[in-house]
Amino acid sequence: MVKQILLFTLAALPGISAAQSKKSAAGRQKPNIIFIYADDLGYAETGPYGQQKIKTPNLDRLSAEGIHFNQFYTSTPVCAPARCMLLTGRHGGHSYIRGNYEMGGFPDSLEGGQMPLPEGTITVGSMLQQAGYTTAAVGKWGLGMQYSSGDPNKQGFNYFYGYLDQKQAHNYYPSHLWENGKADSLHNQYINVHKPLQPEAATDNDFEYYKGKDYAVDEMTKKATRFIKSHQSSPFFLYLPYTIPHVSLQVPDSALKQYIGQFNEKPYYGQQGYTPHKYPLSAYAAMITYLDTQVGIIMDLVASMGLDDNTIIMFSSDNGTTFNGGVDPAFFNSTGGLRGFKMDLYEGGIREPLIARWPGKIPAGKTSELPGVQYDMMATFADIAGIKAPANDGISLLPEMTGKHGQQASRKYIYFEYPEKGGAVAIRMGQWKAIKNGLKKNPDAAWELYDLAKDKSEEHNIAASHPDMIPAFDAIVKKEHRNAHINEWEFINSKLKAAK
Repeated sequence: MVKQILLFTLAALPGISAAQSKKSAAGRQKPNIIFIYADDLGYAETGPYGQQKIKTPNLDRLSAEGIHFNQFYTSTPVCAPARCMLLTGRHGGHSYIRGNYEMGGFPDSLEGGQMPLPEGTITVGSMLQQAGYTTAAVGKWGLGMQYSSGDPNKQGFNYFYGYLDQKQAHNYYPSHLWENGKADSLHNQYINVHKPLQPEAATDNDFEYYKGKDYAVDEMTKKATRFIKSHQSSPFFLYLPYTIPHVSLQVPDSALKQYIGQFNEKPYYGQQGYTPHKYPLSAYAAMITYLDTQVGIIMDLVASMGLDDNTIIMFSSDNGTTFNGGVDPAFFNSTGGLRGFKMDLYEGGIREPLIARWPGKIPAGKTSELPGVQYDMMATFADIAGIKAPANDGISLLPEMTGKHGQQASRKYIYFEYPEKGGAVAIRMGQWKAIKNGLKKNPDAAWELYDLAKDKSEEHNIAASHPDMIPAFDAIVKKEHRNAHINEWEFINSKLKAAK
């Protein structure tokens, strides 16, 4: 009531419009935070990071009006654990969830989600709720079903809409999505998105099988914009983990048309998994452009509501580009020359975009070479909200974003640990990148060492020339690793556990 009286009084004063009075009130609120998260987006698949074939005008605008980081990382190179580490501020050696631990199957009848976050987890959502924010997650969750402790409504989010099970997210035309624990039926028939076609017999009509009526991304954006409109008068946090461009290759025909004819392409029949598509290169490009369109919708809505100056919008992705399902990362130069893909701790698997825009706070048109990582987001969000962050493994990147470099915290290294694909660890220390692979089979595997200042593609292993550095890397692993709670994820101290 006091706020309404104040707005009425301000609006009634000569020379002060209603929009200006709303802006004045907004200036006294904690900043709104919108974090848009892509899925399997390669480092160089957008315009700000050098993409030439795929159009991303809204991300270009987001970067031109803000800052983009050139040396930013996901916390780990696959879906569920990357999301856990983002939301809990923990790296791969401390995170509760460290891999894609599946609890069900692909058909609707077997929907079971992934290993759930445990009860009592402190997430960025619960942290911001305590600071007075209304919180929403719209998109792909992957951290537990509605009947488990991982239910997003129990993990710091007042509102959730989207996929709970990341396996269901392979289909962009699902039979249902989830809204606050209840299934929201869509106008789509069930599609087996992993059913391949026979190249010698496939017809145009066969490709039509993989299309539906309600496109999940559109439904997500509808809910996200409704949330923003409904909570514009108080601080909100919107976590938007879209599923694009994770395969399957499915995109509305209206979006596909702009690319058909631009590329020399052949049909993909599904032999490498996921959905067949008659125009796989066009479909992949169109999916990323469609994601960009959603970014534009969010940006334009925030501006139209007069919230620009009090809203920070950020964009990143969960891991590097994929290598199957009809995706051709070489054709699009998806990694920008970096080594590796999704599921690798080489740069191509973990280096990701980070773009941030906040008019009046973040200088426009800036780039940063400060190494950062997604487990920094808890500390960063806390800094934006003006609160103390709970215990976490990151640092706030807000000083770097806002040009207050003298206030930017430093650190000695960034730590990565990944138990799947044979088990790997990596350490980014200044210009140096150390990595070990295949630790499950060979616990004594040797370190590889790369000088990223001279060799960002990690082509020249110079570990033999720097033996003096190896003990420091061993000490970091010993310091940062905490034994996993399930055997499948424990590979650092597996010999010790076996001896017991």
